[in-house]
Amino acid sequence: MKLILTQDVNGLGAPGDVVEVKDGYGRNFLMPRGLAMPWTKGGEKQVVQIKRARNAREIRDVAHAKEVKVQLEALTVVIPAHAGETGKLFGSITNADVVAAVRKAGGPLLDKRSVEVSHVKTVGSHKAKVRVSPDVTASLSFTVTAD
Repeated sequence: MKLILTQDVNGLGAPGDVVEVKDGYGRNFLMPRGLAMPWTKGGEKQVVQIKRARNAREIRDVAHAKEVKVQLEALTVVIPAHAGETGKLFGSITNADVVAAVRKAGGPLLDKRSVEVSHVKTVGSHKAKVRVSPDVTASLSFTVTAD
């Protein structure tokens, strides 16, 4: 099955890429979640628009990605969360929480899908991986505090 990706899919491609996948994967996973659309001749015109939008958002080059990496690693990010007396959180810290805290700390605007956070359920210092570009990954340190 030939599809046009509308969002970034790990291990498959970026928005605007035309990919060939097995029928079940495309029909049962990618298309229902809005990650891809069927390939058609008319869809080729949409590929140009998707790629143009992706290029506007994308990191310009590897040097720019490394600058963003240095900026992220130098940030002091604090995430306030509801916690009990023992330091255990009521809930957990998500990718969206990390992205909002980075933005609040004066960092760059990130996509929540580019942030990988392990299960953070306690107060203290933690780490997250941020995929700045396909070639550059930053290690972001953040602190969870009880509010």
